Amino acid sequence: MPETASSGVSPARSEPGFGLVPASKRLFDIVLALVLLVPGIPIGTIIWICVLLRDGRPVIYPGVRMKAPNATFTLWKFRTMEVDTSGPEAGVSGGDKAHRITRLGHRLRKTRLDELPQLANVLIGDMSFVGPRPPAPRYVAMFPDLYADVLRSRTGITGLATVMFHAHEELLLRDTSTPEETEEIYIRRCIPRKARLDRMYRENWSLGLDLYLIYLTAGKILPLPGRRVNRLKRKADRL
Repeated sequence: MPETASSGVSPARSEPGFGLVPASKRLFDIVLALVLLVPGIPIGTIIWICVLLRDGRPVIYPGVRMKAPNATFTLWKFRTMEVDTSGPEAGVSGGDKAHRITRLGHRLRKTRLDELPQLANVLIGDMSFVGPRPPAPRYVAMFPDLYADVLRSRTGITGLATVMFHAHEELLLRDTSTPEETEEIYIRRCIPRKARLDRMYRENWSLGLDLYLIYLTAGKILPLPGRRVNRLKRKADRL
């Protein structure tokens, strides 16, 4: 997933109507986060030690993300890239940054265990389990109208766009060789498609849909049954 720490937007409270969720969805998030903390704490502790011993500090990467058009929050995940000493991160991760992903980072990204600390983001209320992936401030500044619509839903760890488009996004960005090329492809070919899927999710939201998307996300890692799960696995294997 992208690692971007720079921000041109000052933290603020969420505007009315942005990032709001039904009470049933919020209750679902809290209960599921507490349940997952039972295995998550020991697994996270092991990952913490492994990252510390293999790659050093910092173990946790704090990324500035947007939860509303004028509200930022700190998204946490285990660090999977070598620290860039040339300056703050900017833009998404493409082929131009592939050489910086650590050996352990590859495994964490493949299993999505690098996002385990985001259980804390869910409990705090900055994120939901399911929703649009939180964008970096630079993209919200570039496309304020688009993200004013997308961020009407609370951001999530996974979502319709994550399940349906993430593998294709990785394919599009895999062979880029410069930050400028990565940025151009991401802006032109990824942002609009993900926004359409995020709108589709909001228009068809239900707890059943959230459960299904969580199941499909888990199915990319675990041996779960289902024809769509198998298709997603085959697609990921081809990439």
